[in-house]
Amino acid sequence: MFSKFVCFLVLFVTVLPSMAQPRETIDFNGGWSFTLEDDLQFRRASFSPVNWKKVSLPHDWSIGFDFGEEYPAGNAGGALPGGIGWYRKAFQLSENDKGSHYTLYFGGVYRYAEVWLNDQYLGKNINGYLSFERDLTPYLRYGNEQNVIAVRVDNSLQPNSRWYTGSGIYRDVRLEKRAPVHLLPAETFITTPKVSTEKSSVRVQSVLSQAGSGKAGRVVLKLRDKNKKTIAEKTVLFSSSQIEGELQVDGVSLWSPDSPTLYDLDITVLDNTNKILDELRYKVGFRYFQFDENGFALNGEPFKLLGVCLHHDLGALGAAFNKSAAKRQLLIMKDMGVNAIRTAHNPFAEEFLDLCDELGFLVQNEAYDMWAKRKNKFDYHIDFKEHHIVDLITLVKRDRNHPSVFMWSIGNEIREQFDDTGVALTKGMTEVVKKLDPTRPVTAALTETNYEKNFIAQAGVLDVLGFNYKYFDYDKLPTEFKGVPLIASETTSALQTRGVYDALHDTIQLWPASSADKFVTNGNPDFTVSAYDNVAAYWGTSHERAWLEVKKRDFLGGIFVWTGFDYLGEPVPYPYPARSSYYGIVDLAGLPKDVYYMYQSEWTDTEVLHLLPHWNWKEGEQVDVWCYYNNADEVELFLNGQSLGRRSKTDERLHASWKVPYEAGELKVVKIKDGTVVQETVKKTAGKPVDIVVDVEHDRYAVDGLTDLYFLTVSLVDKNGTIVPDNDVEVSFLPQENLTIRGTDNGYQADLNSLASPKRNTYKGFAVAMIQKNSMEKGAKIIVKANTIKKEIVIK
Repeated sequence: MFSKFVCFLVLFVTVLPSMAQPRETIDFNGGWSFTLEDDLQFRRASFSPVNWKKVSLPHDWSIGFDFGEEYPAGNAGGALPGGIGWYRKAFQLSENDKGSHYTLYFGGVYRYAEVWLNDQYLGKNINGYLSFERDLTPYLRYGNEQNVIAVRVDNSLQPNSRWYTGSGIYRDVRLEKRAPVHLLPAETFITTPKVSTEKSSVRVQSVLSQAGSGKAGRVVLKLRDKNKKTIAEKTVLFSSSQIEGELQVDGVSLWSPDSPTLYDLDITVLDNTNKILDELRYKVGFRYFQFDENGFALNGEPFKLLGVCLHHDLGALGAAFNKSAAKRQLLIMKDMGVNAIRTAHNPFAEEFLDLCDELGFLVQNEAYDMWAKRKNKFDYHIDFKEHHIVDLITLVKRDRNHPSVFMWSIGNEIREQFDDTGVALTKGMTEVVKKLDPTRPVTAALTETNYEKNFIAQAGVLDVLGFNYKYFDYDKLPTEFKGVPLIASETTSALQTRGVYDALHDTIQLWPASSADKFVTNGNPDFTVSAYDNVAAYWGTSHERAWLEVKKRDFLGGIFVWTGFDYLGEPVPYPYPARSSYYGIVDLAGLPKDVYYMYQSEWTDTEVLHLLPHWNWKEGEQVDVWCYYNNADEVELFLNGQSLGRRSKTDERLHASWKVPYEAGELKVVKIKDGTVVQETVKKTAGKPVDIVVDVEHDRYAVDGLTDLYFLTVSLVDKNGTIVPDNDVEVSFLPQENLTIRGTDNGYQADLNSLASPKRNTYKGFAVAMIQKNSMEKGAKIIVKANTIKKEIVIK
């Protein structure tokens, strides 16, 4: 067993086509036809899908439905349907394209995907979370003849997950044109054997396609900085399909979450006549890290992993991946102080990892939620025995050059943890990962804190052990699991609905109270949970307690909170009509809950002074008032100008609090440092709603033009501009020109209106719409209507 794991590696963002065009990537997302009928005649090239729906990818067919209790996935699966769907697309190639090699790339299809080209069966893909490719070259037609792709997607076996999966071709599809002799990206591995600000090195290992076997030529490696200046270059000769070369680099800037510096690496393959055979471009960064019994260090400095767990859905978009929506999620987390992400509990889109590389996040990349022992009747366990090794190979080869991957996780709360079958499976998968990528540690998220009962730990091959929950056992872990670095791989499971404030109890409320109860027995009739940090699932605890227990223990390398955002499905503690989770620090619409500011006050230097709750109550009602703050000695609360006393945080409590008899007016808190007021914030009693305010967010979340989203946040306000938290109204989003509404939301976990609907009630004063331009060349208009109020929003 390793007592220490030190890693030097390269950071990878994306593969781009070169200017010389030996390799061309063609966007294949548009022009598809779709149906939810099922007939094997649909695979025929001669079939005409005249009545099918026209769709663009990524596409999640489930998210367009109203939520329903009748769907077999249950509310744990999002209370939405699965089923079987077909996709078809026709395309043409020029006679001049003959001789090129064509590959069709699918970023992800949930679930079972079968592919045909021109009546030829190209096989079945099993894993709904992994990308896959199909070689089209032998079956293509050129000139005036059409090529027809048909894809059958089968997500009919339900339930197959503990959360919402989505259905369909829900990630990007692209057609890649390559020369007959080309590099294989899956076989390309880039590492940095030496990393320092003085001297570093980049090693490139790759393989040429079979067409390149036995050919002689050379590879030019070129590294450039952000100003496009070449800082290292080398020519490597080759005479077989294997290619390897190393660059020596002086004076690089190191990559870190605070400064994610990246460099361009070009790999150009030429034959003996200097003809370019292929060219790839990667984004490279330099860093090193270390796990040991004292925690985690990055680039030689102690570094606490301040992480969250995320699921792959994007709220109102469902599982359909959109890079700007993912960027929005990540930047909201970044502002909170997050520096690490755990992908729960499956591989994410490659483009998500690109964003983590660029924005500066460390990612624990997780492969599986179950092995051979099931958690749902039709989950991955039915395919595990035959496919888990090949799927693990695919994952590691796909993502091993990403900076966002600093650790591989082979499983989450795996049931083989409790019997000796876990030993062999752990050894086998860890060996596979290490062979493909010896530069990163391997871990698993465990629950059993007694070594004698934990057979995954007993395998003795994991570099780092992650433990979920059970903070009361943290201090025994270094003794039970001697010499192995430790992280808190999943914590908290606190429950909240944004904007709801129930009277506080003296202790943390557990909803449900124990494993004997499937649901909470005395919950709220409107299926809400208080936003005070005082309710958790029985296996969890409050956000404050979970963070305090990790914060005080240096031997824990970091924390991954369950979860950063609410997600579809798994709506503990309630049955239907609850249909999405309550765990998030941010709600499903992307609106922060109050506890967001607790983390921001602890994890950043941003000036934080957050007061809760709202100030609309009944006269004389006693209200619990909390304040999250930082960078100060104490805070003082005022009600209508009268001081209610000063309070401060303690070593065991990360907020200030008062009990206040309600009277209408103004509640103000001020932050005091060295006897001076340095910041203040106010909550006012709101009157009747008379107007709406529409904020448009786009520029910060922009990524690539046409797929960019515009996020419209609607606030319901009174005549003084105060948010109205207790008098919600229906909002209609009415497209006028050049735009499509992709989804709407309000963060309420039991809202049964389809998330694809252009109408949404505000919830606690807010609603959000995600819209997309149809053309980037011209402006767009939308009317936002609430009762008699209309606002025309012009988007340039």
